[in-house]
Amino acid sequence: MYPAELVKPMREHLTQVGFEELQTAEAVDAAIAKEGTTLVVVNSVCGCAAANARPGAITSIQNEKHPDHLVTVFAGVDKEAVDKARGYMIPFPPSSPSIALFKDGELVHMLERHHIEGRPAEMIADNLKDAYNQFC
Repeated sequence: MYPAELVKPMREHLTQVGFEELQTAEAVDAAIAKEGTTLVVVNSVCGCAAANARPGAITSIQNEKHPDHLVTVFAGVDKEAVDKARGYMIPFPPSSPSIALFKDGELVHMLERHHIEGRPAEMIADNLKDAYNQFC
């Protein structure tokens, strides 16, 4: 597990723009069960989360259509919440970072680490915007 002071700025990168941080399995269940669309960002300390995933997710919500709910879990910190969120992302294998879009509790779009790593934030944002335009 990473020290709280190390991950604080990484957490705040998303929470400062309206993402709700989920730290328990119960909170993840409640978020996924909400009616409408929910974007789940599996945050991490890696460089591709800082350079690509978080900025891409933030930019993506500046779209006419966007998810009703924005949530995040932090890999390597909130194990219970991350494990629960990843359970909803099956059949995709666990990866950090990753970004999933749910509609009425059903997984409808997924970006795994290999879709994020090495791709610019703008490309990730465009991918997510396309999903929002389809599902939101």
